[in-house]
Amino acid sequence: MPEVAIVGAGPAGLSAASVLVEHDVKPVLIDEGKRPGGQAYRSPAPGLDLPIDALLGTESGKYRRLHARFAAIAERLDYRPETLAWNVQEGKVFTVSGPRIVTIGYDALILAPGAVDRLLPIKGWTLPGVYTLGGAQVFLKDQGCLVGRRIAFCGSSPLLYLAALQCRMMGAVVVAVLDTTSFSRKIGAVPMLLASPRTFARGLSYLAKLRRSGIPVRHGVRSLEVAGAKGVEGVIYRESSGEVRAVACDAVALGFGLRPEFQLAELAGCELRYDAIFRQWFPVCDLDGRSAKGLYAAGDGAAIGGADAAELSGQLAAYAVLEDRGLPVPQARLRGLRRGLGRLRRFQRGLASAFAWPHAWLADTPDDVIVCRCEGVTAGDVRRVAHAEFGGSEINRLKALSRLGMGRCQGRFCALSAAELSAAALGRPHADFGRLRGQAPVKPLPMAARLEP
Repeated sequence: MPEVAIVGAGPAGLSAASVLVEHDVKPVLIDEGKRPGGQAYRSPAPGLDLPIDALLGTESGKYRRLHARFAAIAERLDYRPETLAWNVQEGKVFTVSGPRIVTIGYDALILAPGAVDRLLPIKGWTLPGVYTLGGAQVFLKDQGCLVGRRIAFCGSSPLLYLAALQCRMMGAVVVAVLDTTSFSRKIGAVPMLLASPRTFARGLSYLAKLRRSGIPVRHGVRSLEVAGAKGVEGVIYRESSGEVRAVACDAVALGFGLRPEFQLAELAGCELRYDAIFRQWFPVCDLDGRSAKGLYAAGDGAAIGGADAAELSGQLAAYAVLEDRGLPVPQARLRGLRRGLGRLRRFQRGLASAFAWPHAWLADTPDDVIVCRCEGVTAGDVRRVAHAEFGGSEINRLKALSRLGMGRCQGRFCALSAAELSAAALGRPHADFGRLRGQAPVKPLPMAARLEP
């Protein structure tokens, strides 16, 4: 059987691996993490007894099933934890584990690298004590640690509510949940959200639990600002009514939805397409994950959809690999998976409307606010380059002239905001500014890295 490689061991990657193993295919499963599960079903450090049932609630059963599934197939796959896939070229995945660079040849590649937090630069967001929503959850799920004692959750994401509840369960004081999207916009998205009634109901339960706990939840807030001298001391915001308020806190969890990790897909030859609802770029693939010959995309790295959608898309991608090699696959099962995934993708588009990326804010971002924290590029720098002769007419030109996106994160957290800033400054559509081109290595390599003979 041809070699099959999977990048990512979250719900999508593990589900794909499980299907392949059931059909006597032994895939190589490349996992940047120490343990399988990805972000959604991250397992705690060994010996740490976290209250999984309390933290995950109704999702704890899925967490246990996914990890039980991995335990059942672990000996029948080539699992490589703490291994970074940093390039894909000519039928090979280039990986690094510690100082060892190892190339893995493949005939079929399933990319399931997941997503990262999408951020919007605001005053004070670079202060010590400001974390992404995902970062706050990593501290909690992996080490049982809180990012602060008094935490404000700010941005526009359904994860605001879940992360706030989880931190409260572990003893944090949640001073406020400050949501930048109006409640009326959420009501307007209900018809799309009803594509998955159970998931919608679960989200409503999070909001209800927060309110019963006495945690202030504000919708439609504006002018978010993190205050403090040497670290977080509070958050200042404007209510939808126009009233300015402040809350004291020692940590902020900030997030505005998710951004797919598509760099490897682009390097592998996948076409990318702009999505006007999400206002960002996604790999082009069919519902089964087929993107190019021998290349398949699954999970949030293909389309933002959450853990349930990731599991379904991982299974579909694995079945597509088998089907493309002429092996029999259960057609009735495929039809059911496609229906389920289509429903969850429609639901996610509803979420993108209910928790909108407040791109219009960027037009009013003060010039001294840092946009690219790796290189210290400010909003004013972006505007000056955009207006300069032969200036930043698209995002890669902006990068060349300002160094934006040249740092450790390779533009993951600044490129979308910089493109929005430039578009607002020049009065042009956001999509016109394109995306940062993927280049290897997609993440930094250790200085000691060397190619295995």
